[in-house]
Amino acid sequence: MAGLKESLAGPGYVILNTIRVLNIVVFIDLIAACIVMLVKINMLNSFFFFQAVTHAVVALISIFLIISELPIFRGYFDRNWPLFGQEAGFLTLAATMMILGMATLGNLNTAAMSQKNLGLAFWRIVISSGVLAMIMSIVNIVSTFVFTDRKLGVSARHVRAYGAVAPQKVVSRASSHRSFQLSGKREDTLPSYDQSRFKRTTRRLTARFPLKISSPLGHLTVNNANNNDAASSKYSRDSSGVAVPDLTHHPAMYSNHV
Repeated sequence: MAGLKESLAGPGYVILNTIRVLNIVVFIDLIAACIVMLVKINMLNSFFFFQAVTHAVVALISIFLIISELPIFRGYFDRNWPLFGQEAGFLTLAATMMILGMATLGNLNTAAMSQKNLGLAFWRIVISSGVLAMIMSIVNIVSTFVFTDRKLGVSARHVRAYGAVAPQKVVSRASSHRSFQLSGKREDTLPSYDQSRFKRTTRRLTARFPLKISSPLGHLTVNNANNNDAASSKYSRDSSGVAVPDLTHHPAMYSNHV
């Protein structure tokens, strides 16, 4: 089955792009039908406003779906509307077309939208848009199941964009995306070095604890000698360098006074 779908990828490029053109034609037909129904709307009471809003919403949705079918803004649809992106098939598109077609045909149930009031030409525009939308909805569902290969991760939109090389394109995109994620994680784990912050911290520590440079070695030697002479004058030392305590104030010297 996978081999059969791979062999259909080449012809699928032509078939799916033909279906794309037909989808755009159907949406243009739906927009024309909404304009006709807006012009021919019957103002029986103040609630006609909501009926007019319904026709306007259908027209706006059709414009949005036309843009999604064109090979533009692919990154936007992949990020914000993934059901209409490259990774998805045509199921959401088909479901929306079915709803729009049924809503358009449902408007013909009123007296204001009858063939007599609309005229034959305008009535044909409305009925053709609804019927074609429902037919193309079924065609998009069938094409999704025929040209989608879930084992390889190839969607029908991939086949429509790349044709026979769709499997290779999907594999290369998946590997590049995986390597990008791994490189991003590796950069997150590495410690960051902020040179300006290091300089500010060093300057702050220097201001708090100022550095004092010692005097030259010669002056330091003289000072050490003077300090040693003063200490030797106060305490006498034996040959081993152990200081001999002063016995003048030792308690044994005052034993006669007890």
